[in-house]
Amino acid sequence: MKKVKGFTLIELLVVIAIIGILASIVLISMRGMTDRAKDTRIKAAMGQVRSVAQLMYADREDGYTQLCAGGSLSGSGTDYADELSSLANDITKQGSSITCKSATSDFCVSASLIAKSGHYFCIDDDGNAIVTSSDPCTNASSTCQ
Repeated sequence: MKKVKGFTLIELLVVIAIIGILASIVLISMRGMTDRAKDTRIKAAMGQVRSVAQLMYADREDGYTQLCAGGSLSGSGTDYADELSSLANDITKQGSSITCKSATSDFCVSASLIAKSGHYFCIDDDGNAIVTSSDPCTNASSTCQ
């Protein structure tokens, strides 16, 4: 009698079940990764907004005044309007909303975060870059606190 070499149906089903369990564990652990990636992208764009704002302040006599128009990033009437518009579009494409407040010598820009619902990432002219539970740019002050 010849011995048949190979796997039985039970052995194959056990291996498939183990692979299925491992795949489900990986999928569960990856669930919030896309939202955290969006938050990281929002924070990176906000860092670029601060760089553009500093360039604007150095180049213009009216300082940060034109950084915000209508409560959003615009840089209207400046050489930086395209850059700010592109950054604002990138932030909003992530599902965030932007609050912007500027005057001659100070500014405050905040964006809502996705993974941390109800939290905001805020930058200001003092160099602050913080995550806060309330939108600081809607206050009377133009600083992130």
